[in-house]
Amino acid sequence: MKYYLDITLLPDTEITLGFIWQKVYQQVHIALAENKIEENSSAIALAFPKYSLTGDKKIEFPLGNKLRIFAPSEELLTQLAVNNWLKRFSDHTHISSIKGVPENVNEYVCVKRKQCKTNLSRLARRRAKRKDETFEQALQHYASFNDEQSTLPFINVNSLSKKEQFRLFIDQEKVSETTTGDFSCYGFSVDKATVPWF
Repeated sequence: MKYYLDITLLPDTEITLGFIWQKVYQQVHIALAENKIEENSSAIALAFPKYSLTGDKKIEFPLGNKLRIFAPSEELLTQLAVNNWLKRFSDHTHISSIKGVPENVNEYVCVKRKQCKTNLSRLARRRAKRKDETFEQALQHYASFNDEQSTLPFINVNSLSKKEQFRLFIDQEKVSETTTGDFSCYGFSVDKATVPWF
């Protein structure tokens, strides 16, 4: 990834940072999907420069207030036209110009989606459909199952295909070496692909 731009979120007394994240990320996700290179594959990646897992109550939102968008070329970021996607939120966002990634970067991050096995009813409905069982039989299968809970930061996202809202848990891990790979239309690594950390 050679180029980037930053989106800084600007909350105020009436609108929380979490609400702005939900609205801004939804638009960025749609923009990535509109500019995908193949099914659920994007050449553009995301990172969260102020991401924090400390659990510090002084931190307003664990993802911070900045989203960094990376691309291998300046043209791809220009084509993404993030300003157009976020023009409704111009009072609550500041979008930087496109810049080159500094050459002296020696740290990287791998940003991934973490899916938790939660909501036993949902799992039971899925199992009933797949295994041709009744809902009750499927639910019985999960009787001793413990819900996996996540303490990772998340953004509430609306699924346009399923018309449901879900939590998109985000795991961002620092690594010492760059790794190439694929990114999803969420802007996250599909495997272990990294982006520069600065």
